[in-house]
Amino acid sequence: MIPRSALFLGLAGLLPFLWGALNVLYPPSLAWGGTMLSPMFKGTYVSLTYGTVILSFMSGVLWGFATKAKGPAAALGYGLSVIPALWAFFMVNGQPGDAAVNLAAGFVGLLLLDFSFAGQGLTPPWWIRLRLILTAVVLACLAVPILYE
Repeated sequence: MIPRSALFLGLAGLLPFLWGALNVLYPPSLAWGGTMLSPMFKGTYVSLTYGTVILSFMSGVLWGFATKAKGPAAALGYGLSVIPALWAFFMVNGQPGDAAVNLAAGFVGLLLLDFSFAGQGLTPPWWIRLRLILTAVVLACLAVPILYE
């Protein structure tokens, strides 16, 4: 069972993705923040910026999991853990639709890394269930700028 706090915080972390998708699908929502929200916190820009932050954050989470491994497995884990952050840094740029494709690919790759770390017993037993839920929503939200921008 996924701990409630992890599930709640994970779901709350989806809000910027959901907000960005809503802004693209329903443009009047862009005005809901009035002048209080800068353009950085609206539309595809918020999804891409926040997604880049989350991939970097998840690199840190994977690094933490790698600390549980020993010897060559630990070294490989550390090496793999930096891939999401580097992917975000180098690949999430350019036109919004293209950047969203690359960001979505980063989240798919992250999920594969999650499965690898879980397969080694380095994650909590509920980790994959949580990651599947969160990744599904993130990919659905990123499909919006891919299809509509």
